[in-house]
Amino acid sequence: MRRTLLIVDDEYGIVDMMKSYFRQQYDVITAYNGAEALKQAARKPDLILLDINMPGMDGLTVCQRIREYVSCPILFLTARIESSDKIIGFQAGADDYIVKPFDLEELAARVAAHLRREMRRRESVEVHFFGELAVDYSGRRVTVNGEEIALSKKEFDILELLSLNAGQVFDRERIYERVWGIDGDGNSDTVMEHIRKIRVKLAAHTAHSYIDTVWGCGYKWNV
Repeated sequence: MRRTLLIVDDEYGIVDMMKSYFRQQYDVITAYNGAEALKQAARKPDLILLDINMPGMDGLTVCQRIREYVSCPILFLTARIESSDKIIGFQAGADDYIVKPFDLEELAARVAAHLRREMRRRESVEVHFFGELAVDYSGRRVTVNGEEIALSKKEFDILELLSLNAGQVFDRERIYERVWGIDGDGNSDTVMEHIRKIRVKLAAHTAHSYIDTVWGCGYKWNV
């Protein structure tokens, strides 16, 4: 089955170039501004290539708006190269960061790698039960006594990492590297904030604390 890419950039030449390159292998849909991107995201693409520097609604805002209901990989395209910009991008929900000007073959390799990773997740049908909590790793769903808990993509990724390695302690830097990627400029505050949100959401449905803090070391999943 052919995968669908959503390409978003306000520069028509860049969009046409990428569309011509990728359409031999993928179905390609396009958008030239943030508002169009939001509409096209509803078509559930398998991967999104998203420019940051667009007039009006920029790529960061688009990513934040769609990340709660779009779990596919989002790769930022941008001329920004500062570490602080990368951190902001990852915090917004991006999975990778491609700096302009980029090599199309390298971009294609990254796109293929992210799609393979996503396919492995979907094909690995697996549900684990932890008392009243159930984690459906293939469907990326978390429920407590049958009631679904709405987690963002990164929140689920963190919960997935910890729950699949129950009892193992992960420090904040390792969590960041595993969830945001080795190219991410790690920020421990980002991990702490995501774990805080996970705990708040779970606490609204269960009294059991599933994520323990190991002081001075990191976090672990508490069965």
